[in-house]
Amino acid sequence: MSGGKEIKGQISSIKNTQKITKAMEMVAASKMKKAQMRMSAARPYAKMIKNVVGHLASAHPEYKHPFLVKRDSVKRVGLIVISTDRGLCGGLNTNLFKESLKKINEWNKMSVEVDVCTIGSKAEKFFKRLDVNLVAQVSHLGDSPEINDVIGSIKIMLDNFTDGNIDELYLAENKFINTMSQEPGVIHLLPTEPNKEDELTHHWDYIYEPESKSVIDNLLIRYIESLVYQGIVENVACEMSARMVAMKSASDNASNLIDELQLIYNKARQASITQELSEIVAGAAAV
Repeated sequence: MSGGKEIKGQISSIKNTQKITKAMEMVAASKMKKAQMRMSAARPYAKMIKNVVGHLASAHPEYKHPFLVKRDSVKRVGLIVISTDRGLCGGLNTNLFKESLKKINEWNKMSVEVDVCTIGSKAEKFFKRLDVNLVAQVSHLGDSPEINDVIGSIKIMLDNFTDGNIDELYLAENKFINTMSQEPGVIHLLPTEPNKEDELTHHWDYIYEPESKSVIDNLLIRYIESLVYQGIVENVACEMSARMVAMKSASDNASNLIDELQLIYNKARQASITQELSEIVAGAAAV
């Protein structure tokens, strides 16, 4: 029963693969809890600083930072893309790249050039294959990323905006909705936009100490860094959730495939036994 032996080998191979996918599912589930905690801890700060900067954009401060000034025309934009370093996480990266390419194609139709900064090796490899200007990249941040690891790449994009090399800055990120859902999107970073609040019907400003220039300069840089870092920790949570779901699906598919192969093996074994019995009976009758 040579066919039966081959089927047995396939079943054994799939079972070994299933052990790996189940282990990866459990590891991802364990890491997901920690990633969600880091994400939840970073959200309040990012929300508050975004609110403060939105008020600054609505006010008439005595010092107008370049990040608050809208350019007359947009000829070149910068795009920061946050992806994972590893695969096996479903369509997480693919969906984000589709959104990024959709936005890049819209800019190209308007004759707007694009500078790309990638965070994560998957984005770096993807955009290196395309005809885009890749100006900065950073990868292998691990499951517990630190903001100091990405400050250099962010500074390149901020310096390009300050020097007038780019007129707008955007961030492509995955937003964590829940364990089963992650939403890719491209958000606007610079120039900052005013808060859209109904109660904000008048213009006002903060009181600065010691002076507005030093406070606003540091605040706006920290604002961009916090939004990018928030996108990174959200992406880690999305990665672990997507990997857990993908590995569970792989394990379930392996179980279904094993059941199908086991049924085929049983039928082949039964046919082999029936054939052997027929040959024995035929031999006995001939004697």
